[in-house]
Amino acid sequence: MLTPATPDTLAELKETLPPDSFRTDTAPYLTEPRGRWAGAGMVVAPRDVDQVARILRHCNDRRIGVVPYGGGTGLVGGQVMGQGPAPLVLSLERMTAIRATYPSESVLVAEAGAILADVQKAAQDIGRLFPLSLASEGSARIGGLLSTNAGGVNVLRYGNARAQCLGLEVVRPDGTIWHGLTRLRKDNTGYDLRDLMIGAEGTLGIITAAALRLAPQPTGVGAAMLAVPSPAAALDLLALAQDRLGDGISAFEIIGRQGLDFLTEVGPAFKAPFADTPDWMVLIDIGLPTGLAPDAALEALFEVALARELVTDGVIARSLADRDALWHIRESIPEANRRIGSVSSHDISVPLSQVPDFIVEGGKRLSRIGDFRINCFGHLGDGNLHYNVFPLRGQSRANHEDKRAAVKTCVHDLTHEMAGSVSAEHGVGRLKVGDLERYGDPVKLAMMRAIKIALDPHGIMNPGAVLKGLTND
Repeated sequence: MLTPATPDTLAELKETLPPDSFRTDTAPYLTEPRGRWAGAGMVVAPRDVDQVARILRHCNDRRIGVVPYGGGTGLVGGQVMGQGPAPLVLSLERMTAIRATYPSESVLVAEAGAILADVQKAAQDIGRLFPLSLASEGSARIGGLLSTNAGGVNVLRYGNARAQCLGLEVVRPDGTIWHGLTRLRKDNTGYDLRDLMIGAEGTLGIITAAALRLAPQPTGVGAAMLAVPSPAAALDLLALAQDRLGDGISAFEIIGRQGLDFLTEVGPAFKAPFADTPDWMVLIDIGLPTGLAPDAALEALFEVALARELVTDGVIARSLADRDALWHIRESIPEANRRIGSVSSHDISVPLSQVPDFIVEGGKRLSRIGDFRINCFGHLGDGNLHYNVFPLRGQSRANHEDKRAAVKTCVHDLTHEMAGSVSAEHGVGRLKVGDLERYGDPVKLAMMRAIKIALDPHGIMNPGAVLKGLTND
C-alpha cells in the first residue's frame, strides 16, 4: 500500500537536494486546464537526472506515489492525482537544457523539461525542423509530449512523437538510470524499451532526456482553405492531394462551420476566409523542396478538385501572413471551445473511410439524448477527430451535467463499433481509465499489467493513471 507524502518527506529530501528544488506554492501543480481534476501533494523540482534518481529511490523505499509533471497542459488528468494518499509531484520544469545538437545527423538532445517551442527554435538555429506542432507548444514540455505520444497537426507527414524520437534517458522507479540516449536509426538489440516508455504516461519511469529526430526544413511552404460539400468529399480530396503531392502534404485538417461560429460568438478574433461560411472546410498545408512552387501546386489541386466537384470554393495563401491567418483560425478553435464550455469533449480516431459515417451517425445518436451543438474538427489525414459536444446558445454546460456521462458513452460506443480508439493523441490519464477497461482488448490489458508490475513492483509511478485498480504490494 502507498503512503502519503508529508512535510517529513520534504524534510528528508532536503538533506540531499538543494533548497531551490522545493515549491511552496503548490496550487498551480494540482489542477488541470479544464478544471475537472484537482489533487493534493508536495511538489519538488529537481535540476538534473541524478536528483530525479535520488527522489525516486527515496519514494520507492517509502512507498510514496510520484506524479510526473511537465507543462501541465494534459487534458485527461494524467498530471493530477485526485484520490488516494497524497503523492509527491515531480516537476521537470528546471530540466530545460538542449544538451547537444548534431546537424549532420539531424539530431537534437533535449532534457524533458524543454518547452516544445524552444526545441523547435533550437532545431531552426541549425537549419533543421522539429516537426511536432500543436496548440500548446508554448508551454508543453518534451517529456510530457513523449510520455503521452502526442500527435498534433503534422502527424500525416512526420508521425506522432514516437516517430520523432531515437533514444531516451529514463529514471526507473527504484532510482536506477537507463542511459538510452542513442542516436542510432538502426538498433535491433532486443526489446524496444524506447517505445515502451513513450506513451506510458509516467507509469513505468520518468523520461529525463530524449534524442530527437529532426527533418529538413521545406524550402517552400503554402496553405489553402478549401470549402468542401461534405466530409466524404473531404476524404476524396485527401486522396487526390496525396496522389498529386505525396509527402509534400504536412497537414490536412477538417473544420466544421460550428468552429467558426464559435469564434464569431466568443473569439478569438479572426479573418473570415469566406463571405458565407460553408458547412465544411479543409485546411491543407504543404512543404515542398527547392524548385517547386507551393502556390502553383495548390492552384492545380484546386482546379482538378473543382472539376470533380470535391470543392466549391477556396482561399490560397499568397504570403506567410496569409498562411498564418488561416492557421490562426484552426489554432483558435480550442480556445473558443474553452470559452463556450463543453458538455463533453472527445479525442477519438477511426479508420479514415469511417470518418464521414461517424460524423453523420454521431449526430443522430446524440439527438436522442438532447439538443446540442457539435463542433467536429481535427486531423483528417490520420483519422483523428476532436468531436466536442456543447450546450445550445444561451445555456451552459451546467445545464447538461446530468447528460455528460451519456454523451461520452454514446460517442465512445460509436467509436468502438467503428474499430476506432477513444484516445487518439491525448493519452488515457485518469479520465479514460474506465474507457480502456471497457473497450480494451483483455489480453492487451493483461500484458500491460504484467509490464507495470515487473517495472514498478511497488506501484509508485503515477498511481491511478492508465491502468485501473492495480495494487502491486
